[in-house]
Parts: sequence; C-alpha cells; structure tokens
Amino acid sequence: MIQSWTLICVKILSLGKMTNRKKLNVALTIAGSDSGGGAGIQADLKTFSAVGVHGTSAITCITAQNPSSVRSVQPVRPAIVRDQIDAVLDGFPVRAAKTGMLYSKAIIKAVAASLRARPELPVVVDPVMVATSGARLLQPNAVCVLQDELLPLAALVTPNVPEAEILAGTRIRTIEDLREAAWVIYKRFGCAVLAKGGHLTGLREAVDLFTDGKIELLLTAQFVRGVSTHGTGCTYSAAITAWLARGHDLTRAVISAKDHITVAIAGSRKAGEHSVLSWDFSGIR
Repeated sequence: MIQSWTLICVKILSLGKMTNRKKLNVALTIAGSDSGGGAGIQADLKTFSAVGVHGTSAITCITAQNPSSVRSVQPVRPAIVRDQIDAVLDGFPVRAAKTGMLYSKAIIKAVAASLRARPELPVVVDPVMVATSGARLLQPNAVCVLQDELLPLAALVTPNVPEAEILAGTRIRTIEDLREAAWVIYKRFGCAVLAKGGHLTGLREAVDLFTDGKIELLLTAQFVRGVSTHGTGCTYSAAITAWLARGHDLTRAVISAKDHITVAIAGSRKAGEHSVLSWDFSGIR
C-alpha cells in the first residue's frame, strides 16, 4: 500500500546580502547574576537588547534568589572579574559601561583597575547595596572603597534614597532633601548624579533628581499603583548605559531611560506570583 502524504512548501523571505548587516553599538554590564531573571546581569542584558545595543557582561557574583529573597551569594574571584572586563574591552568597541552588584572590596578594586585604564569610557555606577528583599549586596566594609576608587571614575551615579543617604551622609524625607543630597554627592565625588526618589512616601508622582553640576532636572512620572516589581534600578541604569552607547549625551540618555522604566513598570506582567518588568520599549527613542 502506498501511504498518502502532503508536501507543504514554505518560502523563506530573502534576507538580502549579508554585507548589508547593520553594526550594533556595544555596552558592558559588570554585575551579579540573578537566578530569578528580574535584576542584575539578566535585566541589564534584556534592557540593552530592547534599546538596540549588543550587550556584553562581566559577572561579579552568582546569587541564588527570586524576587522574594536572596538565599545565597557566591562572589567570583576578583582576577576572573577583571579578566572578563579586559576580554570584553579588548574584543569589542564598547561605548558605555555600567556597574551593579560588586559585593566586596576586592571586586571593586579589580573593576576600578580595569576601568581606570579606559578613561574615555563613560561608566554608570548603580551603587547596589541592599536588595529589595533586604539582603545585603555590598559588604559594609566595601562602601568606602566604592566611594574612593569607583565613583571618581563614574560619569553618573544612580543611588536610590537609602543609597543616597549613605553617600551624602544625610537623611532624605522630601524632594528638597533629595535635591540637596544629589548636590552633596556631585560635589563630593565629581560625577553627575541621578538620585531616585521612588522610596519617598506621600508623593503622587515618582520623582527623580538629576544634576551634572550645570543642568538640573526634576524627572516625574505617575506612580503605577498596585505593582511591586524587582530590578527597577538595574533596568533604569542599564537603559541610561544603552543610550550612552548609542551616542546620546548624558542628559538625553537619562530622560529616555526615565521613559523606559515608567513603561517597564506600567507594562509589568505576572510570572507565577511575581510581577516582572516589561522590556518592550518599542516606540521610545
């Protein structure tokens, strides 16, 4: 018996000449791995891709975590961290970099040593100190090293309210407090500051304060109520880095990134019982 069968022809669209492939700008993230996928290296690479840049990475720590808790942290040897950074910088035309979770004095020193050799590279420092769940992501004795060795290399530092309080040495309860802290940090470390006010209570809008010593911006967006998300700080700083890699100046990159994080929160979805950010930034340029 001859078995009957159907032949289905599928025509693949022409991809054109491979010589016409578009070159991508390149960004680097130096941060910890989040096994839950919502923050850290994972969030940074998703954000880079969404903004249209090629993402490279140097992993500083492996964490066992989900949005509810950080169960354990395994730091990567500082020499391996530095090798990752140097391999990327030697192999790619990286146009901007960011740091996230660095965890220890030794890792910060290794990162600073590599970045110090590339003074032309704009670096966004997200001074990650404590996870949303409350777990420490920066050892207490590493704060001074972050301030002394890394912040002087930064183009921008992006502290939230608790981090800005540590860096400025002051309490922050109001928008004016946030503004004063941003200026203290700018004068103390010589880099631009994006002080994020999401932790401020009693406000109708999410307020951030940016200053580079010449320009001061009050960035506002409507609060998205009823959503508790993980990885907003990582995504925000990664979006800034991506736009710097695409050639935006710092002020424009910060404004675009504010749009990004607002859209990411508003478009969040459920993964199991957790709200996860949206990385669909189409239409924002």
